[in-house]
Amino acid sequence: MLKVILTRMRQGYRTIKFPVGAPPAMPDFFRGRPCIKNGACAEGCPPLCDACQSACPTGAIFRASDGLGGRPGPSVDLGKCLFCLDCERACPAAAIRFTKDYRLATRKREDLVLGPAAREIKLARELDKKMKRLLGRSLKLRQVSSGGCGACEADVNVLSTIGWDIGRFGIQFVASPRHADGLLVTGPVTKNMELALRKTYDAMPGPKIVIASGSCAIAGGPYLGHEDANDGVSAILPIDLFIPGCPPHPLTVLDGLLRLVGKIQDTPRGKALRHEEEL
Repeated sequence: MLKVILTRMRQGYRTIKFPVGAPPAMPDFFRGRPCIKNGACAEGCPPLCDACQSACPTGAIFRASDGLGGRPGPSVDLGKCLFCLDCERACPAAAIRFTKDYRLATRKREDLVLGPAAREIKLARELDKKMKRLLGRSLKLRQVSSGGCGACEADVNVLSTIGWDIGRFGIQFVASPRHADGLLVTGPVTKNMELALRKTYDAMPGPKIVIASGSCAIAGGPYLGHEDANDGVSAILPIDLFIPGCPPHPLTVLDGLLRLVGKIQDTPRGKALRHEEEL
């Protein structure tokens, strides 16, 4: 025990200061919010080019004319996106580029659709006053892996380590749904997990919330359309927070949870950094 105490004293304070301090540097291979250069797409691509759309393995990219009023250029559904860079590599005009912006969580499914005219994602707003009064200072979550590969689960578990220490915000993961205020669901909700997920939700006392973490939980991910999966949580339960990614980085998950309970908001400096990345 003495050796452990001495080691911890030598190591010093290891928990990130975010959101009070700067967020940790993202690794070189991190892929965050995509930036769509509408002008580059219109000028550099051949007429009716569908290279990015054809390269996408989950159908996350579609033409703006399919759903956004006929404006030129691609639109990206971050709920389906695997952040695999296939579209970026396929585009002959480099019109799509993935940035380092980790802020991706939204409250509405439609807000995950990023069109050529959109410069920012409509990030998650906090809970209404009643829910924030009940859950804002102490949020207990039951995590359910509904058939995922394990990557989303691993990055969620990281938040409980000393480097992140999500408990300092009053957010904790609990073993029993009867002690939980909400569900954090990963995986595409396979047929074998559907009943278990419903029972877990029913066992929680109300009011309660549901969080879909990862592209599988939002829209099925690479299992989209599989006969043994439900293409995400929305087919089973109402969702209060969508956290896209494959898997979402721990910072993306933490950012979304803190926005939900009203402990983080965008600052002018944050918006300036986002603009610099796009340039």
